[in-house]
Amino acid sequence: MSNTKEEILITALHLFAADGYEAVSVSKIAGELGMTKGALYKHYRNKRHIFDSITERMEQKDAENAERFQMPEGLREDMQDKYSNASVQYFIEYSKAQFRYWTCDDFAASFRRMLTVEQYRSGKMQKLYQQYLASGPVGYVADLFDSMEIEAPEQKAAEFYGILFIFYSIYDGTEDKERVMQLCCDTIDDFADRELRQKKTYLKPAGDRL
Repeated sequence: MSNTKEEILITALHLFAADGYEAVSVSKIAGELGMTKGALYKHYRNKRHIFDSITERMEQKDAENAERFQMPEGLREDMQDKYSNASVQYFIEYSKAQFRYWTCDDFAASFRRMLTVEQYRSGKMQKLYQQYLASGPVGYVADLFDSMEIEAPEQKAAEFYGILFIFYSIYDGTEDKERVMQLCCDTIDDFADRELRQKKTYLKPAGDRL
């Protein structure tokens, strides 16, 4: 991706996160970059094309993050073996990495803020919010826990993801972000000690340490 195309994407996402998708025009994006609308249209057909490119980037990065920790990057029905062989140890480390990603990575954090703002204004945005930040992650964790033979997987998944969900808000509102990051990781470890690490699935081979 050219530097100009990347700059347009990042600038648009920052504006969407600050003002909301509907409130930001192509003219505003172009003006923020000091270019004409015509110059912007050489890289993106319209605002929707910019937004679709943002979601494509998030989908790609989500799959890469999951693969890095040998976690399933798709639906359970499409990769049952990968769900069944998922390591509890890697799941714990993956969850911590995901929290860091959604809070510290500028692109992901801006995307999260945009969806949080826009979820009440658009049905499509509400679906994306659910997919990335609510029912989607809970369902993913529930499928993992069920494959790991964790009792009451849906309940445990809601309890587990609730840790990350509440700490997103705490993280956004605090100045001492390192303390909140550590507190979130400690809380994840505490949950794992109580609910996951005593299960036989913890002993599954995880391969070389990442």
